[in-house]
Amino acid sequence: MLSIYQRLWQMIRYARRLYCVDTLLWLGIIGLPIVPGLLIQQFFNGLTEQTRESPWVWIGLLLAIGTARVVVIFLGRITKTQHRFLMSGLVRHNLLLGLLNRPGAELAAGRASGQKTSPGELLSYFRDDALHIENTVVYTNEIFAETVFALVSMGLLLSVNARMTLLVFLPLCAIALLVHRAEHRLKRYRRTSRQATQQVTGLMGELFTAVQAVKVAGAEAAMLNELEQRCDRRRQFKVREQVFNALLGASFETIVNLGTGLILLMAAQNLGESLTVGDFALFVYYLAFVTYFFAFLGGFFAIVQQSEVSFERMDELVNHPITQPSPLYLKPILGPQSPLPLPTPPLTVQPLHTLQLKGLTYHYPEGNSQRDTGITNISITLTRGSLTVITGPVGAGKTTLLRVLLGLLPRQSGKIIWNDQEVHDPANFLVPPHAAYTPQIPQLFSTSLRENLLLGMPDISLEQSLETQLNQALSIAAFAPDLATMPQGLETPIGTRGLRLSGGQKQRLAAARMLLRQPELLIFDDLSSALDVETEQRLWEGLLKKQPLKTAKSAATYLTVSHRPAVLQRADQIIVLKAGQVLFSGTPDEFFTRQSS
Repeated sequence: MLSIYQRLWQMIRYARRLYCVDTLLWLGIIGLPIVPGLLIQQFFNGLTEQTRESPWVWIGLLLAIGTARVVVIFLGRITKTQHRFLMSGLVRHNLLLGLLNRPGAELAAGRASGQKTSPGELLSYFRDDALHIENTVVYTNEIFAETVFALVSMGLLLSVNARMTLLVFLPLCAIALLVHRAEHRLKRYRRTSRQATQQVTGLMGELFTAVQAVKVAGAEAAMLNELEQRCDRRRQFKVREQVFNALLGASFETIVNLGTGLILLMAAQNLGESLTVGDFALFVYYLAFVTYFFAFLGGFFAIVQQSEVSFERMDELVNHPITQPSPLYLKPILGPQSPLPLPTPPLTVQPLHTLQLKGLTYHYPEGNSQRDTGITNISITLTRGSLTVITGPVGAGKTTLLRVLLGLLPRQSGKIIWNDQEVHDPANFLVPPHAAYTPQIPQLFSTSLRENLLLGMPDISLEQSLETQLNQALSIAAFAPDLATMPQGLETPIGTRGLRLSGGQKQRLAAARMLLRQPELLIFDDLSSALDVETEQRLWEGLLKKQPLKTAKSAATYLTVSHRPAVLQRADQIIVLKAGQVLFSGTPDEFFTRQSS
């Protein structure tokens, strides 16, 4: 694993042009105030000695330098803003990419604990952790500029009085020791405060999507009490972290101020002997630059330690390099615009004749909270136009098998063969028009019925209108009677996640959405679990009879998880799973004979 400084260097190199411009402008912001020190020296020497220059000359020069600094600060704000967005955009882009590539069943905040991370909890990663990393990267050019001019100031101080200048390093040693002693506590406080924030955002996200369940259970008071407790715990941890940071910063300032006072006392004793008034003013002016740098350096190291916690949290969440350079398709201030990606060409349909699963194996990570531990050495053959039903007790691995087949979970061994050709990337191959999948709890959007069915799909048939295809798909999925009771028809809004629909209506709507894509293989995870007997019969009759959307019954192949006898009796092949292994494979007659014996 890369260290925190290697990660920061990767991000600096990613936007090196913008970073260099930002650093140069920051050098100007810090460097311009250094020049007045020399002018102040000449000004005070001019007050005590006879010089030709008028004091107003030095005052005019000081005003000119101040004006120039204002201009540089304005330009620096422009590049700084662009740089900040680029850094946070890179972190959030890679974090989102890692989440999209991570199997949903393995999405856990801790791989060892197996605790799932809700969408609400993910907000703290995208908001707080990404922002802190952004700040750390941006501070690196500030610390570079501060270092450059601290060295310049040190050189000027050495030219005035070397003995007093060497005492400046005493505060630096004390600050380094303090940072080292506080390192572990900084990380611990940052980690606990981030986890507390994650728990608050997670519960809020769950509450907004489960309002009806909370009201039906009469749990409003209990849930509000739980939210209040989490908020109180977050406040305690945040206050503890902020207080510790404030104490640490105050300690840095105190150490620096004590060192500065000691040095100035020594300088005052030499005033008039080896130091002129101008030299003393010069020494005081540049000493502030050096001492401020020491305090700033201590704060920077503290921020770096806290950023390491953010990187560790993201590493636990996703197995993806957070700082890997990636095109963000933004037009930066410097350099040409990044090209947009070419659209993915449509898949060439390969009609399904046989689908073979050979030795599929997947085991969940150690400590996963799911009841099933995975599947082991599963081998199944599906032929065109057949109905294969997978059944078995709870936790037998039925849903896991479907997810491994579709590439939603990474198979650890085994092969998937489509028409004698191995499928190496099922996640991108087993999609419409090759395959379509409806989970036990379908995902719907807070839009109308029509938009949930189409999801932006164009009119893919030249022989039939899109409206005709919609009506046929709804009829086959036994949803037409329900649609007739809705006054707005297909334009009826269904509410958040289909709140206005029953569980059975959601499943049948998802089935109609699959049929519209006309896939070769239709995969259902307990499609009729929320249906009554009559509706279930009409649904399977519509699915298995000669379909208007296809030319013949054999055009579609079905793989479904079900326990219903009516579905099992219609099957061409029944697979019984137990503890992640095939216990039985055969025809319905063989299955029911085995059950009765």
